[in-house]
Amino acid sequence: MQAKNLNGGQELICMNVDKVYDWIVNDRSFDFSPATLAISFPTLPAGLSFDDAVVTCVVTPTEDDETDPVDILDRDDRTFIINGTQVILQQVNIRKNFTVNIVVTIGGTSYVSEDLTFSRCEQVTLCAPDGTDIEVTYTDLDCFVCQAGLPATVSVAGTITFTSLSVSVSTCQSIQSTYPVTVEFLAEFCEPRDVLPTPCPAPVRPDQCPVVFPNFNGA
Repeated sequence: MQAKNLNGGQELICMNVDKVYDWIVNDRSFDFSPATLAISFPTLPAGLSFDDAVVTCVVTPTEDDETDPVDILDRDDRTFIINGTQVILQQVNIRKNFTVNIVVTIGGTSYVSEDLTFSRCEQVTLCAPDGTDIEVTYTDLDCFVCQAGLPATVSVAGTITFTSLSVSVSTCQSIQSTYPVTVEFLAEFCEPRDVLPTPCPAPVRPDQCPVVFPNFNGA
């Protein structure tokens, strides 16, 4: 690299970054019904009435020692004609893994179910040649209980046997194909900001009691 005359604090910098080959943002909605309707609620006592019970849910990406939030199953080349130009893109098969917890609230007390895990798959078309990484980021992930059939009471402590249960999940997701590269650019070094002014406060004296002392009666 040849030395160049630079102004001020400018300098040529090489930095490792991820180059974005393609990027899409989309939304997906789907329903989930657990395989069994007898669901464990560890802190739920027996004999509890479900009168006025409210059933909600919480959904998160699954991430543990055995499961990743997203699995890239495979990618296949597909030929497209875009604006009159032939281009080869990749059809990417993605499996997304989720964990849902059912929350039953009775009289201000909430009971949370065991983890209910499930997966959903989808296909997206990207410029994602072999060697690139596929990154899926959720910008929004939410759920609501579409249908929940509750029994009259809890017959067995720690378990609710629903007559029906359906959860609707909605996602907004950012999907990128990336590859690590080293880039060169001209930059100026940042300067620290000024210290915020913190002037010393004016002296403060206690209030006196002029009704008691001193007074104008010569006492």
